[in-house]
Amino acid sequence: SHIYKKNHDITKTWKGKTEQLLRVDDHDFTMRPAFGGPAIPVGVDVQVESLDSISEVDMDFTMTLYLRHYWKDERLSFPSTNNKSMTFDGRLVKKIWVPDVFFVHSKRSFIHDTTTDNIMLRVFPDGHVLYSMRITVTAMCNMDFSRFPLDSQTCSLELESYAYTDEDLMLYWKNGNESLKTDEKISLSQFLIQKFHTTSRLAFYSSTGWYNRLYINFTLRRHIFFFLLQTYFPATLMVMLSWVSFWIDRRAVPARVSLGITTVLTMSTIITGVNASMPRVSYIKAVDIYLWVSFVFVFLSVLEYAAVNYLTTVQERKERKLRERFPCTCGISHSKTMMLDGNYSESDANSLAGYTRNQMVPEEEKQEKMVVHLTMSNESNSSKKRGLKGHVGLRIIQNTHAIDKYSRLIFPGTYIFFNLIYWSVFS
Repeated sequence: SHIYKKNHDITKTWKGKTEQLLRVDDHDFTMRPAFGGPAIPVGVDVQVESLDSISEVDMDFTMTLYLRHYWKDERLSFPSTNNKSMTFDGRLVKKIWVPDVFFVHSKRSFIHDTTTDNIMLRVFPDGHVLYSMRITVTAMCNMDFSRFPLDSQTCSLELESYAYTDEDLMLYWKNGNESLKTDEKISLSQFLIQKFHTTSRLAFYSSTGWYNRLYINFTLRRHIFFFLLQTYFPATLMVMLSWVSFWIDRRAVPARVSLGITTVLTMSTIITGVNASMPRVSYIKAVDIYLWVSFVFVFLSVLEYAAVNYLTTVQERKERKLRERFPCTCGISHSKTMMLDGNYSESDANSLAGYTRNQMVPEEEKQEKMVVHLTMSNESNSSKKRGLKGHVGLRIIQNTHAIDKYSRLIFPGTYIFFNLIYWSVFS
């Protein structure tokens, strides 16, 4: 048969109170341990439970952590035969001395109190004390968005004694970098946690003196894939869409104007959406450079068609004036249409270019005639197989301005060159 050994229950044998065991009433715990002597060392270690949020607009972060303090207070020593510690909850904390550590640059913080205050106090027989709390703190983080969204941010949570200078309280990391532990499951939607580490230094206040300050530093790198899908890729598509107008007939005014205005308004919407979720910083961000350069490309596409339309109008006005001055010879366009008798040869037809229909064909012979298009070009018009294709191709060439031809190469080439420089500098 198994023999069960029962643990010794001190509550059944001790007739006094815990305060009497620890002699709480016999000492003045409003003063620190070893008051008047050297500074009392207080070790600190932290276990980060979660990084709850990172806010670019408010420039802060929220962290939940377990904060533990270690020090020795001989006033709390007690006799023990088995050298075991005693553990208490937050009710005893209000009756003894504890370090007055606070979070520098914190905006909001609280100790969790569900289902009871998340505070633990462990006292050892020789007077060593472990004081642990579960805290959620929102602290300020000075962020630099000059490379946003290709940026990395380093934030710090700072701990310091509020009342005791370094002459009274020496705050230090209990085990160096090993004093900071993190949960492996910590993750953020927009950031990759690259590194957690600890540092310490002295902080000086002109009116009170020097204080020991501990830092919990962590480096975050932003995930770029979200911004590629939501910002960079749509902006690039809008720029490419604005180039479509270079291949549209220059006389199709509604098509080219509506395409240009649509792309300009879409780029404005993208820029507004990105800036709405960012703080109003006074410097230029990396995403601003990309979006505004893309906006300039789209806007130049609209101006390009304005120049093409204006030059086309000027050219047509000059041709109209020439036709009015020389109606017989100078009114010949690139493509001529006239009625020829079926008996005419091709050489005769070419020699008749520029004559009107009434000059060449009598009215009574209309039913025996056919329509012949004479195209003035450097190539021979004798090939009947290539006649229709050549005529259509020439009409397309005529409807394309020289500025459109150059824009088809200059705009894409310049934008590709800009992308190469941008991603090589910021990535």
